[in-house]
This record gives sequence, C-alpha cells and structure tokens, in this order.
Amino acid sequence: MKDVFSIWFFISPSGVDIATGALDSGADYEYVTYLAGNYPHIPFPSGWKANTRGVDLNLQYPAGWKQAKEIKFAQGFTRPGPRDYVGKSALSEPESRTIYDYTLRHDFYLTMSYHSQGKVIYWRYLDHLPPGSEEIGRIFSKLSGYTLEETPFMSGHAGYKDWFILHYDRPGYTIEVGLGENPLPVSQFDEIYADNKPMLEVALVITA
Repeated sequence: MKDVFSIWFFISPSGVDIATGALDSGADYEYVTYLAGNYPHIPFPSGWKANTRGVDLNLQYPAGWKQAKEIKFAQGFTRPGPRDYVGKSALSEPESRTIYDYTLRHDFYLTMSYHSQGKVIYWRYLDHLPPGSEEIGRIFSKLSGYTLEETPFMSGHAGYKDWFILHYDRPGYTIEVGLGENPLPVSQFDEIYADNKPMLEVALVITA
C-alpha cells in the first residue's frame, strides 16, 4: 500500500498566528511588522502568508524556482515580506526543507496540498501529466463540487505540488478550499470539511 500525503497549509504555525492576529507582541512580531513595511499596499496582518522570515513557503520547491523568482521579482516582490518572496534559494527555509525531506523518506502515491480560497483543484505542472492524474482530479471535482483547473502560468512554479509531480511523475493536487477573503472565517469549516471528506476517503481507497 502506498501512502497519500495530505498537507493542511500552512505548514508554518507562526505564519498562521501572524495572519489571524494571534501573534501581536514580542521579537518575532516586531520583525514581521518591520518586514510588512516593505510592502505597505498589503494589509497587515491579514495579508500575511509567509513564515516569520518573510518567505512564501509555497514558492520554495525545486520545480521552476528560478522561473518563479523571475516572475515574482518582476512583480516587485524582491525582499522578504507578507507574501510572494521566494527566498534566497529553493529549500532555504526549515519548514520547506522538512516537508521535502519527509516526502523523500516515504513512498507517496499522491499528494493533496490544502490552501484557501476559491473552491478550485489544481492538478498539473506545466506539460507533466502523471498517469491517472486527470482522471483522479475529475473524481475529486465531482465529489467536492470544486472546479478542476490548470494552474495559471504566473503562479505555477516552485510549489510543493509542482515539485512532487516533476520529481515522482505521480498525481499531485493543490486544493483551494472555501470562498471569501483570507484568512477565511471559522464559520466555513463545516462546509469545507463536508466538501473535502469524500475526496480524502477516495484518496485512501485509491492508494490501498
């Protein structure tokens, strides 16, 4: 039996605490407040989706990382801040390296990376089409009511899903849960759970 690896993003608890306002004092808070000043157009703290070093953890994987850097730098994200800074190199952050190493130690058949929001399932990386990936994606879409879509090119590099597909040639999915403005309210949890539970159950059956 191969495993299914499901990540409920964020993998950075401190990043969650910043975005929700739970972190509101101390040295880390003072530092991220300073970094937020690099991008005054991004609301703080609600617009924060990086770790406490100001690196976006979903732009850290060795699958088109240089392309992601070019895109994000062209968009003005050249320094640490609330989002979209790729870091000094792929896997420069301890959180990203931990997930990378954990994946290499296991034999995962597919991965499901959870983000918010949009009720969308992204299923491929560029022209890489692992066997069964589209078919499984269509099943997930039918079960959840989420739309199955290709990742937009401008945001389709250096993610965990991208690296998993490229490295293993196996199905990988990014699932954008809920609707609204991040961070999503807890009141959406029951609906999100109901939408996603059937997908998780099927994923376990597929990997059995």
